[in-house]
Amino acid sequence: MVTPKIKVKVADVMTNEVVVVKANENVRKAATLMGKHGVGCVIVVDSHDKPIGIITARDFMSRVVAKGLNMDEVTCREVMSTPLMTIEPQAPLTVAINKMAKSGVGRLIVMGGGKLIGIITEKDVLKVAPALIEVSASRGEVEESYVREVQVGYCEVCGEWSDDLREVNGHFLCEECRGEYSTFE
Repeated sequence: MVTPKIKVKVADVMTNEVVVVKANENVRKAATLMGKHGVGCVIVVDSHDKPIGIITARDFMSRVVAKGLNMDEVTCREVMSTPLMTIEPQAPLTVAINKMAKSGVGRLIVMGGGKLIGIITEKDVLKVAPALIEVSASRGEVEESYVREVQVGYCEVCGEWSDDLREVNGHFLCEECRGEYSTFE
């Protein structure tokens, strides 16, 4: 019997609430919004609320603070990163992960019907990764060794230090003792 693969979509993981700032606003406004909402970026929109760029905390630090610019005189348009990396809400999560990795970005803007509807970040992916791995393992889609936690410490049989202790019937054993375990039974 073939078990269907897990089909997690961007919409299942994305953040719906996105903080936006107008392109002509000064960067102090962007920084204030980031602090107020506890986010690492703001989406820059034009006068028609169309997303045209992004300002991340890194952009702010390298393009404003490091250069000693006056936050009240520099506009968001001047420091934003563009073009925006976008994805559709129904795209598989794996596509989003691959797109972030290939593009070297930590965020994708989620667009649906030509409108900004959310954002997906590396943190959003990391929040669901353990559950996805666990479900995949239970369905035989991931090797068990990737799910099991490896412990370090002293083997409960031989007393030697090991960087690869594994639990066997409630006892933590080194690789050598695990190999000999069948003789203990």
